[in-house]
Amino acid sequence: MLAGLPVLLLVVAVVTWMVTRRALGPVEAIRAEMAEITASRDLGRRVPVPRSRDEVADLAGTTNQTLAALEESVERQRRFVADASHELRSPLASLRTQLEVAAAHPELLDLPGVIDDAVRLQQLTTDLLLLARLDAGERAADTTVVLAELLEEELESRAESDRVPARSVVEASAGTVRVRGGRSHLRRVLGNLLDNAQRHASGEVTVTLRAAGDRVVLAVADDGSGVPPGDRERIFERFVRLDQARDRDEGGAGLGLAIARDVVQAHGGTLTVREAAGGGASFEVRLPAE
Repeated sequence: MLAGLPVLLLVVAVVTWMVTRRALGPVEAIRAEMAEITASRDLGRRVPVPRSRDEVADLAGTTNQTLAALEESVERQRRFVADASHELRSPLASLRTQLEVAAAHPELLDLPGVIDDAVRLQQLTTDLLLLARLDAGERAADTTVVLAELLEEELESRAESDRVPARSVVEASAGTVRVRGGRSHLRRVLGNLLDNAQRHASGEVTVTLRAAGDRVVLAVADDGSGVPPGDRERIFERFVRLDQARDRDEGGAGLGLAIARDVVQAHGGTLTVREAAGGGASFEVRLPAE
């Protein structure tokens, strides 16, 4: 026993070291790849996934999913900065040109044009700041909002200046339904949807409010040309404007629908578009009822 015990311990130690090294080899490969990704800042790379179906393989798969999400987030931020810079450059260049002309020839000052460019720039800046706050995870105020009252206020505030009239249809079951969220944010959603509908409508916009189980459904429909099925998700991307919308989209930056969807999702709801009964587009907001 005295002679064989040291040999047995040595064998056990060697076997344990080999098994441990073999088991931790994939972990070291993951660590080494993550170190290289951090050093190179290349988020397109992925860690190796071992063939074994164990916890280490699950760890590698989860790590790759995290890298993919991070890559998508960074790419989205880059596109946002590039698009925002492009959109800001146009009104700034126009404003500077008009001011330089006015400085040299005061009699040629186009004051309404300068005001329009300044308002457009202000609206674009406000939209960009709101999107930045939403991306940062800002939560809307936790208050009780009656959507029927909010709809009535919004329609009354724009009745005189509307290019196309909007009428509301509020079902009895939805007249007093309440939702939790920020009043100003939800009114912004309604305003953006109404602006979009009235811009593309031919003669009428209909806003319907109804209850559907534990949800309240707000639908804004127009009688325009509608949205092609292939573009019904793309229109919610930032700075996206369909070719048919460019003719009437005076000064728009393509942020209204993107802001509306982000705000609705922040309130635990969904925003989708489908074909309206009259052949136009119907934007449907579903929010959890209180």
